[in-house]
Amino acid sequence: MSRDPREHGGPYVFDTNVLVSALLFAQSRPRQAFDAALAYGSILTSLELLSELDAVLSRPKFNRYLLPEERTRFLQAFIQQAVLIEVTEHLEVCRDPKDNMVLELAVSGGASHIVTGDADLLGLNPFRGIAIAAPDAFVARLRPGL
Repeated sequence: MSRDPREHGGPYVFDTNVLVSALLFAQSRPRQAFDAALAYGSILTSLELLSELDAVLSRPKFNRYLLPEERTRFLQAFIQQAVLIEVTEHLEVCRDPKDNMVLELAVSGGASHIVTGDADLLGLNPFRGIAIAAPDAFVARLRPGL
């Protein structure tokens, strides 16, 4: 398998758990994966994923980590950088029905990779030719040596 990042130009789908970790932990693998995805390709999103991300970031438990303004800035920046996809294919594959939206987005948007920390999604790798990887594996594929 080639390790040339230009051959893995996405587009990519990031699960909500990875997006939240990328926001909270600047030096984390989720953040490195997020930055690499933006450097080498594009990140896809959907209205459903944006809604879930907004709901998760609004949870009171994040108040000790982020000011409301920081959450809003992250969401606004993510909306500007991501490619909004209309989901055209509906799937019922995952044990947790909420995970289906990630697969639906990836299939509808023609993603090359899904980046997630969700064990149920990772267990489906690959799904319809879409690689499903944890942030560590994704970073290793795009930025060998990190």
